[in-house]
Amino acid sequence: MSNTVSLRKGANIQLPKEGLVTIEVKWQGEVELDISAFLVTGDGHVPSDDYMVFYNQKKDPGESVFLQQNKEKLVVFTINLDKLSSVIQSCSFTATLDGQESFRTVQGLAITVNSPQGMVHYEVDDATEERALVLAEVYRYQSYFKFRAIGRGFNGGLKPLAELFGVKVAEEEAPSVQEQKPTPSNATIHLSKIDLLKKKVTISLEKKKIQQVRARVAVVFDASGSMSLLYEKGVVQRAFERVLAVAACMDDDGELDVWFFGSKSMRANSVTEKDYEGYIERTYPRPKIFSGLGVGNNEPVVMKDVIKKYVKEDPRSDLPTYIIFFSDGGIYLDHKISKILIDCSKENLFWQFVGIGNAGFFALDDLDKVTDDELYNRLLDEFPSWLTSAKQHGMIQ
Repeated sequence: MSNTVSLRKGANIQLPKEGLVTIEVKWQGEVELDISAFLVTGDGHVPSDDYMVFYNQKKDPGESVFLQQNKEKLVVFTINLDKLSSVIQSCSFTATLDGQESFRTVQGLAITVNSPQGMVHYEVDDATEERALVLAEVYRYQSYFKFRAIGRGFNGGLKPLAELFGVKVAEEEAPSVQEQKPTPSNATIHLSKIDLLKKKVTISLEKKKIQQVRARVAVVFDASGSMSLLYEKGVVQRAFERVLAVAACMDDDGELDVWFFGSKSMRANSVTEKDYEGYIERTYPRPKIFSGLGVGNNEPVVMKDVIKKYVKEDPRSDLPTYIIFFSDGGIYLDHKISKILIDCSKENLFWQFVGIGNAGFFALDDLDKVTDDELYNRLLDEFPSWLTSAKQHGMIQ
């Protein structure tokens, strides 16, 4: 880092391995914000209520995070990375509004990180009706720390926000008429579908003991003629959302690479959780008989393009690639596909085929009937043993 680096929503950047960093939250306008920090473990919850740092509790038990300044339109935290407990995986910085105001009325909201390496700046410029925001987080990645710009909002005040991180907030007694002021809302949290799915992915990763694993994540969708009804019914979009949650948890940048195939293949635009709504409809809404990718089942053509991207165009020895392949064709009955898998078996590519009647899976027609927990447990069932073998053979670091 040098001078000032500006991040967009969803982006991240490396921080120092140790020492002090300063987090500043600024805004303009007439409204007042409550700014808090939540120190959370791998399950996304604080170890206890003492790990919420805010105006009424200015430090955590380990004295690693301090609320140094809390004045009009400026709140400043310091984090001592050396003292941050190994149990704490991330520190999330949040903002809430009292009463019925929304972030539409907040101007110039920004969070800035100052460290010996320089300054990182993230401006939250797309909040509208939200009354609570997760602004950003400082999190562990391998042997160092990173800062991620989040800007994710939902309805509700301090109480539901705190409960999201596992903090218990007692109900306040009704004040007298003279003392009345807005109290934290009990409104239901309105997280996106991806937010809710990510929690289930995290649980599955923990069960498989691979919660720290980072991998590039890709998905391949069958767009042959027999898939037409599943596109029409929205099954493919819902499958995409469930896979995107895996990428949001495992991929360092939270980005999912996407392919479609019929008789031909198409490498589509990569996507993050902020762009998930309507992705299938705007990218490849349905199989096409006389144009587009055709209606055949040509798995080899798309598999070769996937391999081309990760082996030739953008190889990464430090990260495995986790590929989820949706097809209603007969993957293991085709000698061409078998040869491709054998030929690329020495690469750091893990293929997980779904919906072809193979052991442990199900027909694509039944995909919506499978619970999220069951789906993620199946998707991640073979990955841990592959990771172990890949490391032993020097395929990944």
